[in-house]
Formats: sequence, C-alpha cells, structure tokens
Amino acid sequence: MPHSRIVRLLLVDDHPVMRAGVRTLLMAESDLEVVAEASNGVQAVELARKLEPDLVLMDVSLPELGGAEATKQIITHVPRARVLVLSAHEEAAFAKLLIGAGASGYVLKRSACDELVRAVRAVAAGGTYVDPSLAGVLEERSSRKRSPTGLVAVSLSDREAEVIRLIARGHTSKEMAESLGVSPRTLETYKARAMSKLALRTRADLIRYAMRSGWLRDV
Repeated sequence: MPHSRIVRLLLVDDHPVMRAGVRTLLMAESDLEVVAEASNGVQAVELARKLEPDLVLMDVSLPELGGAEATKQIITHVPRARVLVLSAHEEAAFAKLLIGAGASGYVLKRSACDELVRAVRAVAAGGTYVDPSLAGVLEERSSRKRSPTGLVAVSLSDREAEVIRLIARGHTSKEMAESLGVSPRTLETYKARAMSKLALRTRADLIRYAMRSGWLRDV
C-alpha cells in the first residue's frame, strides 16, 4: 500500500448505476479512493496495468473479457494488485472459480452495504475475505487436487461455468443466448469448451456434475 495509507481502488462493473453506488459507499471512507472505473474486462486489465491500483474490485460477468480471465491477467501483469470480487452470483462454484483465478476475496452484492468496506480493508491489508454465506470456499481451495468434481480443479472461464449451470437447470439455448447477450453460435462454443474441459460427454454427465457442484440446490 502507498505510504499515505490510502487504498487506491479500480472499480470494475458493467452497470453504471451499480458502479455509482459502490463508488459513493467507498469514497465515504477517508482511507479509500476510487482512482478509475472500468465497464468491461479488457478495460479493467488496461487500467490496472496503467494505474497499478492497490485493489481491483471485480465483477464476475463482464463484456469482452470475463471477470475470471481479467483477474488472471491483472495478477500476472500487476502482481502487487489485490483482487476482490463483488458479484451477484451466490453459488459457491463461482467463488471457487474466481479465487482459483487469483482473487483474494468474494463479496455478494446483496451484502455490499454491510460487508464491502470491511472486505476491501482486509484484502488490501494482505488478507482474504469470503462472504459469510460462502464460508469454507477458501479452505476448499487448498484441497482442490483432492476434489476432482469442484470447479477449481479446471480452468473454466466465468461464461463457460455460467453456460453449464444454465444448461443443467433446464434453460433452452435461446433463453441462454438472450440471458447472456451472446449469439447461439457463441453459446455453443462456450458449451463445447466447458464440456471438453470437464470431460463431460452427455447431458446426464453435465447434470451430475452440476449436482456435485451444488448448482441445483435452489432449483
């Protein structure tokens, strides 16, 4: 951290209203400063390399480059930067995915008002933070080699993981393409890559994997 003790933050989210709310929350603290904002993953990586912030507050689902891949690139190019994920995805699989990509923490957007500032300070100080409702995720990271069914055992992008989750929940290709804002062809590419990485061949295999990952518990 800079000698001034001010934590310099890069805020990454594709929703302007969300960014504005988070910025207001953070800037109300005397030791936190939002130095830049990005609306997609590519911009996030570029700004991180240029500004070298202390902490990047990262969304999961982003245009152009997803949160997991953006996190990997930022950690590679700016090793001193810490990444804290702020996400609407409440499944532990997404937290595992982002932590596996190098993030040091995962906060749910619904908990932001109560937990975000605390999480930012903890991660900026070199610690870790996972939303209380996802307790145990960090511990699972240390035993990923013993957990072949967990997402941390493979390198899925956040979009690939999301497509697999939606397929397992019974969504049609049209519904998924509209929900994710991609073309049917792009959707099929995500699906093929994910199933290849997970060594899944059939829809039944996919559903079994989703059940083991906990994605179907709230269905």
